[in-house]
Amino acid sequence: MKKYLIYLLMLSMAPLAVGCDDDDEVSDESIFPTGTVERNAFDTWLLNNYTYPYNVEVLYRLEDIESDMDYNLVPATYGNSVRLAKLIKHLWMEAYDEVCGPEFLRTYCPRVIHMVGSPAYNTSGEIVLGTAEGGMKITLYNVNSVEGYLADGDMEQLNFFFFKTMHHEFAHILHQTKYYPSTFEAVSGNYTSSNWINIEDDEALQMGFVTPYGSSAVHEDFVEIISVYVTHTAEEWEAMMQTADVQNAQTGKTGREVIEAKLQIVREYLRDSWNFSLDSLREVVQRRSSEIKYLDLENL
Repeated sequence: MKKYLIYLLMLSMAPLAVGCDDDDEVSDESIFPTGTVERNAFDTWLLNNYTYPYNVEVLYRLEDIESDMDYNLVPATYGNSVRLAKLIKHLWMEAYDEVCGPEFLRTYCPRVIHMVGSPAYNTSGEIVLGTAEGGMKITLYNVNSVEGYLADGDMEQLNFFFFKTMHHEFAHILHQTKYYPSTFEAVSGNYTSSNWINIEDDEALQMGFVTPYGSSAVHEDFVEIISVYVTHTAEEWEAMMQTADVQNAQTGKTGREVIEAKLQIVREYLRDSWNFSLDSLREVVQRRSSEIKYLDLENL
């Protein structure tokens, strides 16, 4: 299946000096599981919390058939896989359950969530935050950073690396199932294709896009509005809109006017086509985000 690359973060890649002793030996043990893997407590928890209620399989062992061989990857640790699985259930799955009812995700959710421990770097030195395959499988990278983000109370990083990705990809499934109005594309029209990587965050806002990646194509613009809106508080969103409140010489409109016009179309689409409120979803996501400090993310 074709993979769609989402969210690239430009990094400066400094050369690394690596030394080794002549006596060092390279292990011939594969990082990929082989043979029959005995089910552990986490596997049982996943069956009861993902597979049975949602018909979703979570892959956290690095399996060669599921992994992209273009990247040098390491497996997700057991502990961080547990933490992220619990966070996804609380912040994403149960948020949609609360707003849309229990059958909604079971019907439309991707069937596989694949966790990889390390980031994935492409040949340009960019980090890939996630990939999706035809609405059926989402791969999340950098899972081994979850423990550190939680220790720092860094919800911004958790959203950036994981939950914005989840909302982004699920929004693709929704608009591919029931298409949004053509009036959405007409609001902006100035999509930049691959040039989005050269656009700064503030510049994108003033152009009328919530992220630089949103400027790449109309479908990405649509889902970025949803994913950014629900993962930001009302105060954070307003700060973005204040940055966007600069008039564009070509359109005669401010970036804020353009974003808010598109946001209204998104609201109406989700209300009319899917019978739920984007603002209600954000309210639930934000409330649940404030609750993670009370969750037991260690024990099953």
